[in-house]
Amino acid sequence: MYFKKILLAIAIIGLIVAAFFANFVYNAMFKVNTAFNNEEAYIYVSSDASYNDVREQLIPLLKDIDAFDALAEKKKYNTNLKAGRFVIKKGMNNNDIINSIRSNNLPIKIAFNNQETIEKLAGRIATQIEADSLSLLQAMTDNAFLQKNGFSKATALGMYIPNSYEFFWNSSAETFRDRMLKEYNRFWNTNRVAKAEALHLTKDEVMALASIVHEESKQASEQPRIAGVYLNRIRIGMPLQADPTLKFAAYQLPKYKNTIIKRVLNVHKEIESPYNTYKKLGLPPGLIAMPDISAIDAVLNAEKHNYLYFCADAKKLGFHKFAKSLAQHNANAREYQRYLSSQGINK
Repeated sequence: MYFKKILLAIAIIGLIVAAFFANFVYNAMFKVNTAFNNEEAYIYVSSDASYNDVREQLIPLLKDIDAFDALAEKKKYNTNLKAGRFVIKKGMNNNDIINSIRSNNLPIKIAFNNQETIEKLAGRIATQIEADSLSLLQAMTDNAFLQKNGFSKATALGMYIPNSYEFFWNSSAETFRDRMLKEYNRFWNTNRVAKAEALHLTKDEVMALASIVHEESKQASEQPRIAGVYLNRIRIGMPLQADPTLKFAAYQLPKYKNTIIKRVLNVHKEIESPYNTYKKLGLPPGLIAMPDISAIDAVLNAEKHNYLYFCADAKKLGFHKFAKSLAQHNANAREYQRYLSSQGINK
């Protein structure tokens, strides 16, 4: 009888332990543990993150961080982190959460356009992926990389075709740069290369001209006509005389740092610079800004016409008036100069 009582006691204790363990397993693994009201939340795990870094992000998202800790230790997640961007969906249990943040690195869409310099591009990308702006700039201006792939510091910006692209958030600076080279080579397909060759322009020259066209006009409808004007000037050996290149040259000088030139003056035309297309024949040595794809294709599909001049249209701001003769152009220019003066724009 005494022996049976011992066995019964052991059995009861075993059931209690089993029940406690089952409750622990349920709470740790299968009980809903999200505390947010949105349908999903995201955490970002950097390449050098510790478990405590991840835990700090999880604390406001979970009802019971201790239960999560227990399972994370049991599943060895706390010593085997994965970098990336991860989703936690409302109603997930700890087991689901660990599985998600361990193996479901989600890609993100990054986008860029209208970056004036490669430094500004690096800063723009740094706001979207883990890599910081300094590491991005170093990768993007690495001399060995540029020389190997036929770029210079003056043309390096042209490798980055403005668009949206899918990346993992934890992509390194080199990963971003190398992917952009692939996208650049994909962009320059057989058709575009053939059109550049027909214009007797290299890819770098197309990009340089496209950057001028884009700075002259953001109107995609008239960009092919503007490109045609510049190509006409190149064909007859006429200087491009592109005002955006004067602004670019000026902004390289200490005198014009942190200023905005709203009106190009004769003093700007005297600046000594390879980008001064009033003094230098042909295209400048590189881009003056990042052109949109519309401007690149505008050069490659430039309108064929006899215009040699254009200036801003005072009656239709954002657009231009085109002229075949200098006399007509001067008349158009005087009209626009009067408009600028009426607005108090003198520099």
